[in-house]
Amino acid sequence: MIIIAEFFVVILKVLLAFLTAGAKWIVRPKEKSVAGQVCLITGAGSGLGRLFAKEFARRRAILVLWDINSQSNEETAEMVRQIYHELDTPITKDGVEEVPPFQPQVYTYVCDVGKRESVYSTAEKVRREVGEVDILINNAGVVSGHHLLECPDELIERTMVVNCHAHFWTTKAFLPKMLELNHGHIVTVASSLGLFSTAGVEDYCASKFGAIGFHESLSHELKASEKDGISMTLVCPYLVDTGMFKGCRIRKEIEPFLPPLKPEFCVKQAMRAILTDQPMICTPRIVYMVNFMKSILPFEAIVCMYRFLGADKCMYPFLAQRKEAMNNNEAKNGI
Repeated sequence: MIIIAEFFVVILKVLLAFLTAGAKWIVRPKEKSVAGQVCLITGAGSGLGRLFAKEFARRRAILVLWDINSQSNEETAEMVRQIYHELDTPITKDGVEEVPPFQPQVYTYVCDVGKRESVYSTAEKVRREVGEVDILINNAGVVSGHHLLECPDELIERTMVVNCHAHFWTTKAFLPKMLELNHGHIVTVASSLGLFSTAGVEDYCASKFGAIGFHESLSHELKASEKDGISMTLVCPYLVDTGMFKGCRIRKEIEPFLPPLKPEFCVKQAMRAILTDQPMICTPRIVYMVNFMKSILPFEAIVCMYRFLGADKCMYPFLAQRKEAMNNNEAKNGI
């Protein structure tokens, strides 16, 4: 009898979860403040990482920027400082200048997240020089750009390490203090290719599937530990126009309806999800539908849909461009 009663309670909770989710579509939740909180972003030197840094800077967070490229990381930091400077400009009110009471700072570190020792040693520097991290944005990512049988093993390993394994190491470095304080937020920047795959990018898809699996398992572990003060947000965008997959094309008649996402739009949507503690954000919304259909349709039906959309070989032009560029570089080096 007890298990039957619990079953009905579970049904009520599931229905309540549906109603709550529906209500959030109608009434936009209030965004939380991150002013004064330490936000660490991996891969901050370019692309989405740079845009995340600028968005958090506008909200007066303390920025810790990690990237393997020192120059591009410093360029991001300079953009952040400019935003801070604009925010710190005294405001005249009733003839009296008011200076903002808190002036956030930005810290830069050269870190190769593909090397475990680099992650742990840089994390220790951050704790010593900045303090404990409140928000961790696991954003760094790479793509090899080769067909499986043409891809060197070293590049496959590099893709898996940077896109997936690094999330384990950064989380292990900063999660203990979050658990102690029951406060924090971990964001996994994954991809729609971690929900459903396509041909030619086996290593990239595997790494993103792994990152999503890690994120979901950790989310369940935090719930099981009753650490409700630690939020988790999974970001799964469709193809983003950052140049990472330059040349990728779907069927030309479909492309106007599913163009590559503008990076600024992608980050704006992700920021809204992060600041409202939304567990997952897929951009555009059709990604939710595609993921659901993949779960219920026979594999051959999915193949038919892929071929109709031109998604089955959408990466082939990108792979061809990468191969041509690599051959040109080899030819130049041989001269």
